[in-house]
Amino acid sequence: MNDQRVVSRDEWLAERRELLAEEKELDRRRDALSSRRCALPWVRVERAYRFEAEGGELSLRDLFGDREQLVVQHFMFGPDWQEGCKHCSFWADGFDPMVVHLHHRGVAFAAVSRAPLASLLAYRDRMGWSFPWVSSLGTTFNYDYGVSVSDDDMEAGATSYNYREIDPGELRERPGMSVFVRRGDDVFHTYSTYARGLDRLNAAYQVLDMVPRGRDENDLPYPMAWVRRRDEYE
Repeated sequence: MNDQRVVSRDEWLAERRELLAEEKELDRRRDALSSRRCALPWVRVERAYRFEAEGGELSLRDLFGDREQLVVQHFMFGPDWQEGCKHCSFWADGFDPMVVHLHHRGVAFAAVSRAPLASLLAYRDRMGWSFPWVSSLGTTFNYDYGVSVSDDDMEAGATSYNYREIDPGELRERPGMSVFVRRGDDVFHTYSTYARGLDRLNAAYQVLDMVPRGRDENDLPYPMAWVRRRDEYE
């Protein structure tokens, strides 16, 4: 930042207006993409998934409650992990304030992970969250929606993630978000996004994108290397 230009207010306004024109074009393009996303066809969910929840066993249909739409965060938390993914936690810190607004637009929200329910609830209490969180342990849900790697894929060194084949390395869990809708008790899958597709769901990143240093991650070992769980920052 020491090399950043310092100009007059008039010069700054001229450049800001040029940037504004590009921002507005991006907004128009984003609106068009959102319309295409909403218009995607649906896929009927044929499997009868059962999740372990606070009130007992729930189906995918049950996660909707009385609402017609459902957003699921695929939270990285493996069955033998001691705590949830710190990066998923970075996203999850913004969910509680959002859920009440989603409810008033007919949208239910839940996080789903493969860890046992007791581990999920203990970690949720530690983080101070209250959004619904259920365990998919013992089901194929995480595998079917492309966020967990099977033993066979680990052995083969190839798995599907973000709509392409990748080498899973040693990572068995990956992040994502999926959307479902129901007609009566029939449930349909409408959309899933992964990796950088989740960026727009992180309010802190949207703010960092506006400050002079931006995300300031170029010199880190990997993006988000700076992120800690909210109770682990110095």
